[in-house]
Amino acid sequence: MASRALTPMLRLGRLAWLAPLAALVLLAGCGGGPSKRENVQPPAELQKISPEIELQRVWSRSVGKGERRTGLRQRPAAGGGRLYFGSSRGDVVALDVETGREVWKQRFEGLRFGGSPAYGESTLVLPTLDGVVVALNPDNGQERWRARVSSEVIAAPAIGRGLVVVRANDGRAFAFSATSGERRWVHDRSIPTLSLRGNSPPLIVETAVFLGYDDGSVVALRLDAGTPVWEQTVGTSEGRTDLDRMSDVDGEMAFDQGLLYATSYRGQAVALEATSARPLWNRELSSYGGVSLAGEQLLVADARGVVWALDRRTGSALWRNEDLGYRWLTTPVAHGGHVAVGDVEGFIHWLDSSDGRTIARQRLGKRPIRATPLVVGDLLLVTSTWGDVAAYRLRP
Repeated sequence: MASRALTPMLRLGRLAWLAPLAALVLLAGCGGGPSKRENVQPPAELQKISPEIELQRVWSRSVGKGERRTGLRQRPAAGGGRLYFGSSRGDVVALDVETGREVWKQRFEGLRFGGSPAYGESTLVLPTLDGVVVALNPDNGQERWRARVSSEVIAAPAIGRGLVVVRANDGRAFAFSATSGERRWVHDRSIPTLSLRGNSPPLIVETAVFLGYDDGSVVALRLDAGTPVWEQTVGTSEGRTDLDRMSDVDGEMAFDQGLLYATSYRGQAVALEATSARPLWNRELSSYGGVSLAGEQLLVADARGVVWALDRRTGSALWRNEDLGYRWLTTPVAHGGHVAVGDVEGFIHWLDSSDGRTIARQRLGKRPIRATPLVVGDLLLVTSTWGDVAAYRLRP
């Protein structure tokens, strides 16, 4: 596979400008950027393994044409025993999570659903590439309200405490009433001229909402008013050019027991005290994806395709898997006591959670998997960039 197919996307200014990074020498690794030759590394060849666990593909189907090359990392929202998908053609589909059977489908003419949907408080919210946010009844897909924001939305909204928080692509964050769509507040923030294509989804925790930004910072706002509480740097913008200074916080953040975990491109993985932003630990690690928690482990895939399990209390490495180099991995997630991660060639890899070795592998198809796999009960839901979705379960 040509290296061009492996590149993430760039955003220029406040426009959704896409460009291959191979020509721009973008890929960075842990502790510093590699050379131009390293930037065009093909995906590592997969080594033969002897499966140590047995997996069942419970169901699979297509939910449309998918995100293709837009770099949106679309994945469904889950709730009430259903999965919800939005498409750039204006379709919204609800599937039964156990069977993949279509429960309902609605089409919204003139809307292009871009970022992942969100489910919460008996409400389904979908953002669009047209700067419109739509709230639906998750039981039947009927529209409840819609609101306009200042630019396209390519990250999943967050729902909590009666509010829907949406991060627009121009840096502004909006809060709306979850029941009426009335706008409650706006937080304005400038963004760098050049950044990776993608935004970190807002994270609501009790009375605060956390936002990751393209300048490498994480910001905490009061959920009720949108006023700043604190700001902390995760990735430092350094270098002569805009390209050199990219330090996006673009992936999912995680929260547990008073600690917020985040990572950035050309920056660090960090654990912050959520009330004060005081760093508990930080570790040099460059990632264009996010982090997830698995018991006492913090899981992350770095920009070179190394999967790490870090001690969530100290940041020390518990193990790492280097077999998947340059395979443009998704954020790893815990599944059935193991670790699952998708790659650019449509494979899902299961790693042993104690030492990181590869113990199983399945292929969804030949199209890339960019969105973080979703775990619902004992099912792992995986979506390709071309709209293929499958559910996997470990056999007893």
